[in-house]
Amino acid sequence: MKTPDTNQTIELIKDLVSIPSPSGNTDRVISYVEDFLAKLDVETKRNRKGGLIATLPGKNDAEHRMLTAHVDTLGAMVKEIKPSGRLKLSLIGGFKFNAIEGEYCEIETVSGKKYSGTILMHQTSVHVYKDAGKAERNEANMEVRIDEKVHTAEEVRELGIEVGDFVSFDPRVETTRSGYLKSRHLDDKASVGILMQLIRQVKEEGVTLPHTTHFLISNNEEIGYGGNSNITPETVEYLAVDMGAMGDGQATDEYTVSICVKDASGPYHYGLRRHLTALAEKNEIGYKLDIYPYYGSDASAAIRSGHDIVHGLIGPGIDSSHAYERTHRNSIEETTRLLLAYVQEPVVAT
Repeated sequence: MKTPDTNQTIELIKDLVSIPSPSGNTDRVISYVEDFLAKLDVETKRNRKGGLIATLPGKNDAEHRMLTAHVDTLGAMVKEIKPSGRLKLSLIGGFKFNAIEGEYCEIETVSGKKYSGTILMHQTSVHVYKDAGKAERNEANMEVRIDEKVHTAEEVRELGIEVGDFVSFDPRVETTRSGYLKSRHLDDKASVGILMQLIRQVKEEGVTLPHTTHFLISNNEEIGYGGNSNITPETVEYLAVDMGAMGDGQATDEYTVSICVKDASGPYHYGLRRHLTALAEKNEIGYKLDIYPYYGSDASAAIRSGHDIVHGLIGPGIDSSHAYERTHRNSIEETTRLLLAYVQEPVVAT
């Protein structure tokens, strides 16, 4: 198969990150993926958790393969409506309050109304608060300033806003002339876009894969259990496609595909890892082997839930994870190329 158009992939990713989908409120983005696959005549179904499973029949229907990427993102819920008309937040996912200070956000009510706001320190004004720079960025000190004329909790409730309403963050998605894609929520919507393009390429070229292959677009990964169910008994190999973590001591970069050898859950399957590196070398695909010390994936969730599968993890390198993230088109391309090579090969012998 030829490599899909990276510009198309980037446009898909930009669409995906622009659809709010904090864990627990992902129906709209799942519907977007569902509609995309329906136009390709791909069989899909939703699981009870709200995730989406797409299946491409293969030559071998006795041994299945599953690939997964997650469409849920970090976000928050309204924890409390303060007497001042500001909102306290309860975070969804593993990140710190300092990562969202000054960010624009959207509050979605149960009735579907949407209001804009800004996440700020209560002590933001340096002209009023002596400790504006030193105060801790935490649940007690940070709040949402709603873009409405509200000054009391009662006025906020009259808008329809209540405890438990979801709060999503402005992605601020942007591409640069130098090939970078920067946005919130590239974890893991970059990978979702890559898988969508891979499926489109298979369908448009009329390729029959060597194994029946399932694609799980999971929707609870950020809270730990997105990919731990709906794995067919025939599935022998499970590959999570998720961001490669960058930072001090990491090998992962923004220009190659990252192959994870170990994360906080332990080592990934050695045989599958060697198979992936061999495919990368055979096809002259740029890759990095890496360990992510504070990380878990849909694949590790599947292993913890007791499934007898071979598991692996690859993905594009993402800078500044769980904040304002960035990757490069080269990393998207190399990840796509490795996945194309992978799905056309037999499963690893166990």
